[in-house]
Amino acid sequence: MPPQDEASPAALPSQADILAFIAREREALGEKAPAKIGKREIARAFGIKGADRIALKRLLKEMEAEGAIERRRKTWHKPGVLPAIVLADIFSRDRDGDLLAAPVEWDATEGPPPKILVSIPRRQRPGAPAPGIGDRALLRVEFLPEAKAGEPAYTSRVVKLLPKAKSQILGVFRAHPGGGGRIQPIDKKNANRGELQVLPGGEGEARDGDLVAVELLRSGRLGLPTARVRERLGAVDSEKAVSLIAIHTHQIPNVFRPETIAEAERAAAAAMTGREDWRALPLVTIDPADAKDHDDAVHAERDDDPANPGGFVLRVAIADVAAYVKPGAALDREALDRGNSVYFPDRVVPMLPERISNDLCSLRPHEDRPALAARMVIAADGHKLRHSFHRIMMRSAAKLSYAQAQAAIDSRPDATTAPLLDSVLAPLYDAYKALKLARDKRGPLDLDLPERKIILNDEGKVDRVVIPPRLDAHRLIEEFMILANVAAAETLESRERHFIYRAHDEPSIEKLNNLAEFLASIGIKLAKGEVMRAAQFNGILARVKGTDNEHLVNEVVLRTQAQAEYIVQNYGHFGLNLRRYAHFTSPIRRYADLIVHRALISALALGGDGLPSSMQVEQLAEIAARISAAERRAMAAERETIDRLIAAHLCDKIGATFEGRISGATKAGLFIRLSETGADGFIPAAMLGDDYFRHDETLHALIGSRTGKMHRLGDVVTVRLVEAAPLAGALRFELLSEAPPRMRPRGRTERPKPSVNRRAKSRA
Repeated sequence: MPPQDEASPAALPSQADILAFIAREREALGEKAPAKIGKREIARAFGIKGADRIALKRLLKEMEAEGAIERRRKTWHKPGVLPAIVLADIFSRDRDGDLLAAPVEWDATEGPPPKILVSIPRRQRPGAPAPGIGDRALLRVEFLPEAKAGEPAYTSRVVKLLPKAKSQILGVFRAHPGGGGRIQPIDKKNANRGELQVLPGGEGEARDGDLVAVELLRSGRLGLPTARVRERLGAVDSEKAVSLIAIHTHQIPNVFRPETIAEAERAAAAAMTGREDWRALPLVTIDPADAKDHDDAVHAERDDDPANPGGFVLRVAIADVAAYVKPGAALDREALDRGNSVYFPDRVVPMLPERISNDLCSLRPHEDRPALAARMVIAADGHKLRHSFHRIMMRSAAKLSYAQAQAAIDSRPDATTAPLLDSVLAPLYDAYKALKLARDKRGPLDLDLPERKIILNDEGKVDRVVIPPRLDAHRLIEEFMILANVAAAETLESRERHFIYRAHDEPSIEKLNNLAEFLASIGIKLAKGEVMRAAQFNGILARVKGTDNEHLVNEVVLRTQAQAEYIVQNYGHFGLNLRRYAHFTSPIRRYADLIVHRALISALALGGDGLPSSMQVEQLAEIAARISAAERRAMAAERETIDRLIAAHLCDKIGATFEGRISGATKAGLFIRLSETGADGFIPAAMLGDDYFRHDETLHALIGSRTGKMHRLGDVVTVRLVEAAPLAGALRFELLSEAPPRMRPRGRTERPKPSVNRRAKSRA
């Protein structure tokens, strides 16, 4: 307990005392999410009473303005504080020989990742593996408030060492007539390494021109480094090569272990025992037209309760994956390793084998399927009045696509939707209108950033890039799923059960201050240090809608946001403007949802296959760290695959002219996104003209020191394609359009930009 003092404001705790108290409380409350550390708790801890509370409030505001602490929904925390359990890579040793690690999940735009000192106990249990450089581990971390700049900000102990992946490089094999050959690395991290040599006998089954995975054997001072082929992935120009590059680069498990397949094949259809019979209820699935598995079904009807005039009863049924994937079994272990399904334009790497995902757990029409269902009652204004969860047996009445459902509502029903229009689809859309009222009142973040979809031809090459229309059918399913996710989190909190939240942090103060400076440059005032809500961001976006700055402001607001994560300590979901949120609706493709299903089964006594009673919050924190990392891994792999496919698509268009926008500005140059295909490329700063261009981080621009010409994020440009490297997914452009001179807002004067001590912050 910190020292208590009832003296005058001069005896207020120091900033270091407050930071140390917050760090200790976060550690002590780690198993009692959400941990609340507000002004009241700080005042009580230090014995601050009466008028002295005003001085404390002033001190906390000063610390916030300086970036020492941040406010999250009336609670305070140290910026950049990592969760209690962190997935980290051990990368080096310090001067004393102690191991240093860095978190796997870290956004480079937030500054350098914090260093973590890895403590090794003097006495380890016999046979326990010792951590070393290059290992990936789950660490229990403790913040060091007195750490100086450059020193480790945390100390930690190893909770678990994860299997160490063998170092491998992807490349194109070029055979020599006498045996052996050369490897030309293709992934960006190793492209600068140069060629590798393969000695005779080290080529395995690789043939000239094959895409291969190789293992580096040695790298001496003289001659080329030597490698041997570990795996032949196929011809480099084959339709599967592009996604295989990402799969192997990011070490995504893509072949199920034999024991996992065997367990899936042995699985028998779930029985009716212990389930409610909902088979007569006309639940329907609404998914993309090319979906192969269907894990959610919906139904709505008018509420006949006189106390709820104009209200609805909604039902969301989710495939009961927990009935087949038992904790600790082979299917469960591999699902945790994968974390989630990964979607590429030419393939899906599923979290679960097809026997489970596409058969037993796919809610096929007119077939009995087990499900875990939420029954939710909403008022006419969309406000949820109450909810309950049920373990059921269901029978889907129809499998519909988004476009198919929307066409029926728009007076274009087909043979499948016509019989369902009045009894099933119309009530769903009426209920959605009510949910939309509640959504608009809640004010979640509403960014307008259309997603592109790559359409491949029969040869696996890019045919075209389209922007699918955003239909009410999409929004309907989205709102039903959000409501069910909220209901799941509320139920588990009310039963005081530990589970995994889907959390999304508020933007950092530093990013909000940068946003305020940027908005000032286009004439929009935003007070620095102001606490922002999602609705306020929407107000900014509404002001620029339809103007030349619309795309630019949407991009900058997006970059201001934190990243969402899985975590056991709840701090809310900023983007959705929700106090509590969990992922419940996709257990076929997300391990987090399976955990929530099991937690509900245990909490509501719905069966014996729920979350084991022996599972502690520490174990859930480990799982949250692992699946958050798997999600980032999948996102990076999917993005890189799209880059490679589009680069291959544009390979025969060298010299062609394109319209695009500046999607990023750095010291090195400009990133360009083409309007038609969404392809991303780069223009080096040296190719921008006869001037020295400096990077203005606040304006998101490169500005010519002599000419004053400004190349700014969001500017429309004309470029010429000068180079395409399909295997690296890289494009290089030449700028053809002229940049306008820098425009200063009226009344704004130039002044030197103060230096900023950038504080690293963990991105959610």
